[in-house]
Amino acid sequence: MQEVYDFLKKCETYYLATMDGDQPRVRPFGTIDLFEGKLYIQTGKSKDVSKQMKANPKIEISGMADGKWIRVEAIAVNDDRVEAKQHMLDAYPSLQGMYSATDNNTQTLYLKDATATISSFTEEPKVIKF
Repeated sequence: MQEVYDFLKKCETYYLATMDGDQPRVRPFGTIDLFEGKLYIQTGKSKDVSKQMKANPKIEISGMADGKWIRVEAIAVNDDRVEAKQHMLDAYPSLQGMYSATDNNTQTLYLKDATATISSFTEEPKVIKF
């Protein structure tokens, strides 16, 4: 999990895919956090992405760094605890102008049953499950 976290941090921007009914939706994301042994992402409950993950929590994440790319398949599980939200906001202080750990909008989700594959054109794919 640490390797996946490090890779996504190096990407700075990665892409999160959800389903909107039968239509895939992809958007840039930048938040990734390790908290209590789980990998977390963050968004706002008022956003379409939040509604899509609530309706279908299966997601994929993809990003590139240093000539390699990663794809993470996972189930996004909502964690509404103030501690999880605050940990994320402490890791991303720039979000504190838009989000608060105690507002009704901030949403943190951890990745469950995840399979990450790191690939390149020069090496065999590396598969990490967590």
